[in-house]
Amino acid sequence: MLGWALTFLVVALIAAALGFGGIAGASAQIAQILFFVFIVLFVVAMIARALRGKPPV
Repeated sequence: MLGWALTFLVVALIAAALGFGGIAGASAQIAQILFFVFIVLFVVAMIARALRGKPPV
């Protein structure tokens, strides 16, 4: 999921450099949403792992 967020970020940067404002804004918004979903899932996975008795990585 982090890979997809980075992909959309790169697409947004390229679109912004070429002057495509609408596409750049949409891609940046998608990248931001995917990044926050990744962070939430990562934290949930670390908490679940800690509760099972395994030390966090």
